[in-house]
Amino acid sequence: MAERAAIVTGASSGIGLALARMLGEEGYALTIASRRPEKLEPAAEELRSAGFEVEAIPANFGTADGETEVQKVVAAHRDRYGRLDVLCNNAGVGIGATLDEIQTKRMDIQLNTNLRQIILFYREALDMLESAGAEHRSAHVVNTASVAGKRGEAWLSVYSATKFAVVGWTESMNRELKDFGIKNTAICPAFVDTPMTDFVKGQVPPESMIQTTDIAEMVRAMLKLSPGCVVPELVFTLPGGLQSAGG
Repeated sequence: MAERAAIVTGASSGIGLALARMLGEEGYALTIASRRPEKLEPAAEELRSAGFEVEAIPANFGTADGETEVQKVVAAHRDRYGRLDVLCNNAGVGIGATLDEIQTKRMDIQLNTNLRQIILFYREALDMLESAGAEHRSAHVVNTASVAGKRGEAWLSVYSATKFAVVGWTESMNRELKDFGIKNTAICPAFVDTPMTDFVKGQVPPESMIQTTDIAEMVRAMLKLSPGCVVPELVFTLPGGLQSAGG
């Protein structure tokens, strides 16, 4: 059985892959999940080639059957590792639309992927998180929000609403789980150099964006804090305090 284990969703690229790589470097056995198998497996092989123990589970959290997908990931992780010390709820999607153009299907995909599956992961993995918290008082859940969850964004209104909810959910979990050794952090980045921000790279050069390693290194440091220290929120902005949605 692994001494430490983690689940990372949305881990086929971007922030999720950077978090998975960092956790592997820190000695965590990994379960990674993502919507597209054709992207997930190469990411898993990249991590395995670095010497990390990796279980890769394709899962689409944006559908009406997202609950079953969450349960599938947690069950596979439990069967392989038997413990969970870090949960990174990173899977997310942003679909821009003006109010009059909002489509119900696209709205539901964002609600399911950005918020509903986070709640379900907490519920399904709670027993393993509580066991880890009882053991070392530093079980940790990292929820990827966005600066759009700190300030509403036009055209990204549904996305913003889900990310505000992630920040609020994280705050609630810190209050509810404080006696169980489970810490909760919402990460709120502006533009990050990932495929999700390709749409704006003609106006904002990738090299001037936040890098995925910036986020991974901050989370690495946070995981090494004493049990009595909780970081409820990490906000990443561009130089000058520019806050444009990108998490």
